[in-house]
Amino acid sequence: MPIMFNTILHQVGLNQSEVRLVRHKHNEAIKGRRPYELWRDDRQKFELYQSIQPIRKRRNFAAPHWAVFVVNYAGETMFAGLYGAQYSGLLQEDTPRPHSDGYDKAGQVDVYDLKLQDKLVDLRGRLFIDWGPAALAWVQYAERHDKPVTELRVAFQEPDFPGFLNFVESLSRLTNLPSAWIATLRSCRGIYLLTCPRTKEQYVGSATGNDGFWGRWQAYIGSGDGGNIGLKSRDSSDYQVSILEVAGSAASPDDILAMEGRWQRKLMSREMGLNRNRAG
Repeated sequence: MPIMFNTILHQVGLNQSEVRLVRHKHNEAIKGRRPYELWRDDRQKFELYQSIQPIRKRRNFAAPHWAVFVVNYAGETMFAGLYGAQYSGLLQEDTPRPHSDGYDKAGQVDVYDLKLQDKLVDLRGRLFIDWGPAALAWVQYAERHDKPVTELRVAFQEPDFPGFLNFVESLSRLTNLPSAWIATLRSCRGIYLLTCPRTKEQYVGSATGNDGFWGRWQAYIGSGDGGNIGLKSRDSSDYQVSILEVAGSAASPDDILAMEGRWQRKLMSREMGLNRNRAG
């Protein structure tokens, strides 16, 4: 039997009927300013972000305690802290949103006075729960929705980069990667593989620019095809991206293009895949 989150609340003297479970994700947030990243990098902006909530949710948020969770880059629901919460009224003046370039308008959203509590301090960044299927319901009543604890880690720590040959992600998840992973991918050039999850067709490409793999993959995130003829000719897809070979620091662009051609021949990505032109 898994440990349930309400059991933990009971152990520290909290009545579950007085606790709301709040899960911050916000898919539309700007890269680098998602709730998890704000929690990790700028707690003041994180507190501002969660203190402003839609008026239509006022009844849901009406509780003296919030158990707050954030969704990390891996899609896991991580405990961020227990807060004392009190409704303060409507927003008094237009306020820049910490997670986007827009503004919250005065009189159109609710403001809550939140104070981080000492209770459960040792679980922040370490405890993970299964939120369940209702992902869009980002605020829930603890008494109605007991959550199983899925993991308790020794300390908060983002996972180490898995190594180039073990790196496998979908294009849609690249912007969620830890900053240290992005720096590593920027630092190296070489040959990568795109695989369509629907048709299993493959595309072999090369990263030759100053921003390495990361810089090349941004073209696919932006346009969906990166300027490649084979990818333009078909419906867009959330390609799986992986790395086939890392070029040495002394390798020239011509050397990397020769590596690309070798992998295209090995995988027959021209005959059976999506390679149509030379560019990576």
